[in-house]
Amino acid sequence: MRSSQLELESFKFIHSHLVRAGVVIALLVFSLIAFADELEVAADSLDWLQLGLGLFGGLALFLSGLQLLSDGMKKAAGQTLTTVLGSLTTNRFMGALTGAFVTGILNSSTVTTLLIVGFISSGMMTLAQSVGVIMGANIGSTVTAQLLAFNLSAYSLGPVAIGFFMLFSGKREKVKYYGMMIMGIGLVFYGMGLMGDAMTPLRSYQPFLDILQSLERPAAGIFAGAAFTAIVQSSAATVGIAIAMASEGLLGLPAGIALALGANIGTAVTTALMGILSSKTTDAVRASVVHVAFNVVGVLLWLPLIWLLVDIAIWISPSSPEMEGTARAASEVPRQIANANTFFNIANTLLFIGFTGLFARLAQWLVPERAPREGVIIEPKFLNDSALAVPSVALQQVRMELGRIGEITLGMLQDIRPAFRDRDMESLADIARRDDEVDILEVEILSYLGKIRQKALTEDESLAFQGLMTATDNMESLADIIETDLVSLGRKAASMTAISGDETLELLLEFYTTVCKSVEMTVQAVRDNDQRAAESVLMMKHEIREQSERLLARKAQRLTAEDQGYLELVRMEMSFVNQMRRIYTLSKRIAKVVLPPVLAQRD
Repeated sequence: MRSSQLELESFKFIHSHLVRAGVVIALLVFSLIAFADELEVAADSLDWLQLGLGLFGGLALFLSGLQLLSDGMKKAAGQTLTTVLGSLTTNRFMGALTGAFVTGILNSSTVTTLLIVGFISSGMMTLAQSVGVIMGANIGSTVTAQLLAFNLSAYSLGPVAIGFFMLFSGKREKVKYYGMMIMGIGLVFYGMGLMGDAMTPLRSYQPFLDILQSLERPAAGIFAGAAFTAIVQSSAATVGIAIAMASEGLLGLPAGIALALGANIGTAVTTALMGILSSKTTDAVRASVVHVAFNVVGVLLWLPLIWLLVDIAIWISPSSPEMEGTARAASEVPRQIANANTFFNIANTLLFIGFTGLFARLAQWLVPERAPREGVIIEPKFLNDSALAVPSVALQQVRMELGRIGEITLGMLQDIRPAFRDRDMESLADIARRDDEVDILEVEILSYLGKIRQKALTEDESLAFQGLMTATDNMESLADIIETDLVSLGRKAASMTAISGDETLELLLEFYTTVCKSVEMTVQAVRDNDQRAAESVLMMKHEIREQSERLLARKAQRLTAEDQGYLELVRMEMSFVNQMRRIYTLSKRIAKVVLPPVLAQRD
């Protein structure tokens, strides 16, 4: 079942990319025709159908290959990359290196930035920590461009065949994921080859050459790169297509650099819109703003210095002096574009790494704290749709939101004792009301888990998914016991005249404190995926059993020895003990989902 889901997931993205590629190619072809009409240039010598099909098919395969490569890397890396990203950010320099490394593996600065937004939403990373990671992510995004600068289209069908065989014949998940990566690489180069072949006739088509010439004006090239990146949602695609055109001798280095600079702005704006629309926390929105500010400021800084980038790119790139004219440009310019893109992002990071605090304060100034919406009882804080791009991070978001439910539930339980002691009916009503918050968040978590289930999950992610489903249901049941049974007992106790003895009160308090501790440890276990805390909950069973049995034995001995009023008190106290035991049982069930199966099977 999981294999067929993975195979289906491997093709689901193709439709969206075909649509985007179709829009782009249609606009390009129609603009070329319109340009030709305007200049009264005869276009009869061009086969527009073949040109359009070549560009359309090539771009579709190129984008699909990039997505397949990215998906394979994300699944093969699994939780490792998210753990690295969440932990190796102790300072701005380490954060930048981490961002570059993770983005290089994930093949997308957009995905990395969305992960950062998810970490901030879940409280795993501060805004200040995220700035360095965002800067480093721009460096990592240039790895794909460096790969694309190698002209390997002639050998591209080999990886496609090998990857296809691994993806659809492999038995192990890891083999399938590596197959996705290899097949993706092959499709990327094959798509680039198709686009290059399709554009060959345009070498002699003056209107198209005039358009490309206009891109050498920095503002025009940057705008075109930003717009195209916003459409295809991939800066690697923009730079890759620029490299493909340069490989045919169609695009000069200044225009290629301008397109790459624009791609940096386009990917930042796209990521910001996705982050803003899906984020529940102000700091997460601020992280998106930091990404935009950093890229825009960097591009504006280099805008009047593009000539310097051109010189640097030529200086650090290999040359082909044995060639001349278009052939030499086709050989040299692709690598020069890739190197200029890498140098631009490394230089910006080095220039601005000392101003991470300034970028954070700028974002805080631009995005003030949100006022809570009026009339809303509660809404999820950590369930960020942008994190769905990486299911392991989305599952962590669920853990954080479930931890939030646990904290509400724990607060309800902790407030039961003073409400009982003071016979405070208002406090009991407030405890019951808080169960509505738990119910609302439970529905939101289950809905979010449904979205995660639509993704192709690894075996570990599927187990985590099932565990979180179980934990969510049990946590809601635990809150219901407090809201229904304990609150009802509290109201009943408030009307009683009999009073528990000092020894009984001491035993009840000891038992109640132990159960509260078990719930507290359970919340920690689920929220932090803390196996030691979960194991501690299970280890409390002997203490819980001993304390409850001591209490019940004491009450049973005196059940018939007192007047009717006292008998009612005894029954109420015994009922309280039973409800607390039910709460511990649910806590134990919740804690078990965090543990490995060999430990979870222990009773």
